[in-house]
Amino acid sequence: MEIWDAYDQDGRRADRDLIRGEPIPQGLYHLVSEMLVRHVDGDYLLMQRDFQKEGYPGWMEATAGGSALKGETALEAAKRELQEETGLTGRSFQEIGKTYTENTIFISYLVITDCDKASVKLQEGETIGYQWLKEEEFLRFLNSSEAIPSQRERLSEFLNFD
Repeated sequence: MEIWDAYDQDGRRADRDLIRGEPIPQGLYHLVSEMLVRHVDGDYLLMQRDFQKEGYPGWMEATAGGSALKGETALEAAKRELQEETGLTGRSFQEIGKTYTENTIFISYLVITDCDKASVKLQEGETIGYQWLKEEEFLRFLNSSEAIPSQRERLSEFLNFD
């Protein structure tokens, strides 16, 4: 059972717990950290979603990430999720966006890593593949119908495209 903190519309922790899989009451939100991963050489990381995942199974993702657990800050969740989903650590984490949906607050980070590119590790049940793309290829991917639309929307302002 995964427990999350509930947040109010101002992004402050509410005095309430949420449980993954249970409906989130109206007016409350759960926190998700997502990371756009860029290597020091300028390449961007794409992760392929497991075919068993709900929502866009098998698709390539522009970000890694997931829900913050109870007591975690967005940055702590970002560091944990990056390690769990990719096996990587980041040299720096820069917040690049905050997006509210019906019941989720997405905090987006640009993560710079100097890892060995072949050291990416996949997380069973979450990821099944990965690919590093040059910036031009990454932007072309993100502007294509192959990109998850919500990720494109959340990253578009930071990456300066419409």
